[in-house]
Amino acid sequence: MARDPGVGSHSPVVRVSADAARINHEPVVTAARDATDAVSVRQTGPSGIAGDGPLFMASLERRTAFFHDPPLSSIPPLVKSIEGGLLPTDDADAVVKHDPQTTTLPLPDTGPVSVGHRLVLGPCGWVDPLDPAQHTFVSTSTTAETVADVGLIGRGRGDAAADNPVVDVWETARTADGDPVVVVNANETREEQCADRTLLAATPMTILDGVAVVAEYVGAEDAVVYLNEADSPLHRHLQRAVDAAAETLPVVPQLVAGPDEYRAGEPTAALEALEGADRIEPRLQPPTPAERGLYGRPTVIHTPRTFAHVHRLLTNPDAYDSDAPDPGTRLVTVTGDVANPATVELGSGGSLATVREAVEMDGAFKMACVGGVLGGITRDLDVAPTAQSLRAAGLGTDGIVELLADDRCALATVGERARFAATENSGRCVPGREGTKQLAELLREVYDGSFDTEKIRELGRVMRRSSNCQVGAHAPRPVTTAIEEFEPEIRAHADGHCPAGTCTEQL
Repeated sequence: MARDPGVGSHSPVVRVSADAARINHEPVVTAARDATDAVSVRQTGPSGIAGDGPLFMASLERRTAFFHDPPLSSIPPLVKSIEGGLLPTDDADAVVKHDPQTTTLPLPDTGPVSVGHRLVLGPCGWVDPLDPAQHTFVSTSTTAETVADVGLIGRGRGDAAADNPVVDVWETARTADGDPVVVVNANETREEQCADRTLLAATPMTILDGVAVVAEYVGAEDAVVYLNEADSPLHRHLQRAVDAAAETLPVVPQLVAGPDEYRAGEPTAALEALEGADRIEPRLQPPTPAERGLYGRPTVIHTPRTFAHVHRLLTNPDAYDSDAPDPGTRLVTVTGDVANPATVELGSGGSLATVREAVEMDGAFKMACVGGVLGGITRDLDVAPTAQSLRAAGLGTDGIVELLADDRCALATVGERARFAATENSGRCVPGREGTKQLAELLREVYDGSFDTEKIRELGRVMRRSSNCQVGAHAPRPVTTAIEEFEPEIRAHADGHCPAGTCTEQL
């Protein structure tokens, strides 16, 4: 394992953790560096816990003191204290004992960062994202055979192997005709899905190394990282990471920006965008991308989360149970009516309800939408965070839990999502193009006194079975699950009453 240089038993280190593209932590870094020539001051990436300011960490010997968004005036005294051999603890938010050579973020006993596990998230917020010396590279010495044996499954809607064994895609690509290529699908437009962005900002070397491992397994000499064109700060950050690791990686990916459109994040739509198509829409399957993908080549397309798990499994195989239906952990971003979003990591034996410990809600909990904008609505989060359990509960697996407060109206909430689907579908198939419009209209008719649950459910069944795109297939899910949970509240709107008191204008 790579050692974090400068972190020895007697070497003081200051770290400033933040998503540099969203929080300006340069004043804190500058203030720390101006205060000392003897203490190493490092900029690290986000920890996964969002907030209004950077996280300042002072490490000395076997302890680290945590300060969340400290005043600039406090930085010089904090640095001078550690320079003099004294760890400042009086005003610290937490003080954690740890191995001085640790390469993962030491965890306080309480607070959002303590929730769940830190397997894939481990380096986030602790290591320098752009320093190869602080990262472990396995692609130069290890093959992906272990990953294949464990049965890792793909993670996220942008993954062509989502909720299915990645090795099936790899085997198809390595035996198909043509020169294979590996694609990292990181084009995400929705603000609430920030797990992949957190990994790319905090530990890009992990993902680049995972890409190289997969490329070697399938025999690919080319790789592409597909980003959102609107996120130019992340693009610049990743280019610096690629340049820094280029001499180490056996396969160096090319960065390509795609359109800022929700539909462009679907795996085959991503391939259309990469090929420069004028109209971005998902492809008919078969053939799958692994058989015929980018420019007709066998293509492995995964999310950053999946590649991060590939890397982590090879560095820590004991953390992955090959007998489990969903080996490893799942990253979950907790958002919605919360003070600050958080990305946490849950083991397959845990409960999704744990995510509530990572955030502070603005109001009392009423319901959650699990699985993204087109996820399932539920009152009960006591569900294992595995693909199998989430699907069985009618929920989505995209790694998002939106916690919604008691002033939210169930009908208005799912109505907004139905309208989103009607706008964002590709228009390629009738169920996606017309079904989403019909669904939105059926919900609008509730306000006019018509609530036909059987018609809504039947439309949902048709859309799920016959849609070519994910938007069309998943659009009914928020609606049908909300009917199961909140039918009396929705029906009240047909009688001219919104129990939540938020639909007065429409009524």
